[in-house]
Amino acid sequence: MDILGDMLTSMQVENALFAHLRFREPWGVAFTTGDEARLIVVGSGASWLLADGFPEPIWVEAGDCLIIKGGAGFTMVSEPGVEIVPCETVFSTINGLTHEYGGNGAVTELVSGRFHFDAAAAEPLLSLLPAISLLKSAEVRGPLMRTTLELVGLETKLDGMGAGLVVRHLVNALFVQALRAWCDTEGGQAPGWLAGLRDARVSRALGALHADIASPWTIAELARHAGMSRSSFAVTFKNVLGETPVEYLTRWRIYRAKLLLQQGIATSDVARRVGYETDAALNRAFNRIEGTGPGAWRRVNRVGPKTGPIC
Repeated sequence: MDILGDMLTSMQVENALFAHLRFREPWGVAFTTGDEARLIVVGSGASWLLADGFPEPIWVEAGDCLIIKGGAGFTMVSEPGVEIVPCETVFSTINGLTHEYGGNGAVTELVSGRFHFDAAAAEPLLSLLPAISLLKSAEVRGPLMRTTLELVGLETKLDGMGAGLVVRHLVNALFVQALRAWCDTEGGQAPGWLAGLRDARVSRALGALHADIASPWTIAELARHAGMSRSSFAVTFKNVLGETPVEYLTRWRIYRAKLLLQQGIATSDVARRVGYETDAALNRAFNRIEGTGPGAWRRVNRVGPKTGPIC
């Protein structure tokens, strides 16, 4: 079972807003993200990145990309000491697909997109990400992302009929490619389900569990799928994923329950689909994980795209 592939598909990524930026030296822009994720890919040129997650300024150049979680602020500058303006100022007069800002010097091109997706669907993956992830060009699947980025550049340059629609889908593809690249490089280093996929024995157990989340799984049954003894499996699972098999199963059942609740499915049916015999059993588990009941959670977690300024 392709757990990662299913995860990326279930996120239902929708590009909220995008911009193809041409910044001429000298320039400095302070970005805000709000509660939506952002992707920035350096198409050409280079700049400095300043952010709370990095103790020193970071040099980013063509081919590098940044995945920024909602709520994270950051600044990009052509050189230290330049005047920094809020992104709202830069984007207040945006028209068309390509936007220019700065002085008369060398150009740095950025593709910037802000993304809205179902927070519940994205939770298992985005919870693993740091506030800002920097993927250097040497670490990512270069040809794939470069080709997508080149297509974005061609569409924005020609600005033909339907170019905005095409670019929106291309930037969505860039975001998924960047997430996949992060999973391939950084994602398996910290405890979590991505690390579990890298362990052949644990991965077999995870595949069986995710294929039938409602099954009354026991540690012994999962251990058999992994080809391990019960005790060895329990210890290995905890070391690799950072939680026990029972904790992992409960958390994923609640995650699945949230997706079903957002679809308007009755709580009793949700309980059955995710492995709980009664509403009360689901309610107890849901409260333990989320701090509120399924009904109250559904009322405040309506799915719907957001709009607003690009920054």
